[in-house]
Amino acid sequence: MTESSTNNSLPAVNSVTVLGAGSWGTALALLLGRKGLQVKLWSCEAPVVDEINSTRRNPAYLPGHLLPQNISATGDLAEALDGADCVVFAIPSEALRTVARQVAQIGAPGSPLIVNAGKGLESKTGLRLSQTLTEELGPDLAASLVALSGPNLAVEIAKEVPAATVVASLSPDAALAAQRMLTTPRLRVYRNSDLIGVELSGALKNVIAIGAGISDGFGYGDNTKAALITRGLPEITRLGIALGADARTFMGLAGVGDLMATCSSPLSRNLRFGRALGRGLTVAEAEAEVKQVVEGKPTCLAAYHLSQRLNVTMPITEQIYLVIFKNKPAKDVVADLMQRDPKDEYQ
Repeated sequence: MTESSTNNSLPAVNSVTVLGAGSWGTALALLLGRKGLQVKLWSCEAPVVDEINSTRRNPAYLPGHLLPQNISATGDLAEALDGADCVVFAIPSEALRTVARQVAQIGAPGSPLIVNAGKGLESKTGLRLSQTLTEELGPDLAASLVALSGPNLAVEIAKEVPAATVVASLSPDAALAAQRMLTTPRLRVYRNSDLIGVELSGALKNVIAIGAGISDGFGYGDNTKAALITRGLPEITRLGIALGADARTFMGLAGVGDLMATCSSPLSRNLRFGRALGRGLTVAEAEAEVKQVVEGKPTCLAAYHLSQRLNVTMPITEQIYLVIFKNKPAKDVVADLMQRDPKDEYQ
């Protein structure tokens, strides 16, 4: 898709509402604020709103960063949405439907650009997050819905470490508008028409990252992690193809790029959750240690059930599902994976 092939019929973005003031939502608000856009940052946590408006900081989720004056926080969803040219959802997957329903009840601004920055699958339905948003906001907004995904750890984006990411949409105009809005001298944004693949890449890599963390928690080395990541990629790809994705997407930034970052960075909450499990903590104890939402947990549940329904082989995902949801000892995972029947690498 080239820029000349789009008309960019969506209006220019001057004001943005970011729903969700966690680490990722705050980092995106900071990125957009630095570009000079007017940003409203919505949070359901009153202390977070008060802290941002009084000190220009969000120490609970993104400490160490001063937010510019063109970013304001609010706990009033209607106030947040008023006048927005773009609405960015940075909401955990398990809360997305509830927030989207509230947005629909209020009434989103007329034909805004909708960007979903969350990564996950809805655990009860197995739906991608764009599907959840479409169900709640209505099909008329689906044409302007964009998924943002890539190797983008919030702390590094906030620090303006050079990075790249992907925006995907069924609408070339919406993808181009999102690309222009998010691009900075430190963030290179690519477009992709494979909405299914980009969303699934961002969601499923979190499950593999939990496995990489378990390996770290056991004290295993780079050989083990490299094998796990490399074998995790084809099972993610298999499920993606079964759900209609383009296999090439899983070799791009949203796929292998995000997989590498999430499976290796100590900033990754899914990796840290897995490390805690590998050290012998229970699921509840591991979640308490991470102190933030671990998207790989509900996504693992959804991915496992999708793999069973579609008859897709996902041995790593299955083992992590058994650890998290069936109380299987993490120490038994390695033996069960290593002792599977020998096979051709590409089967």
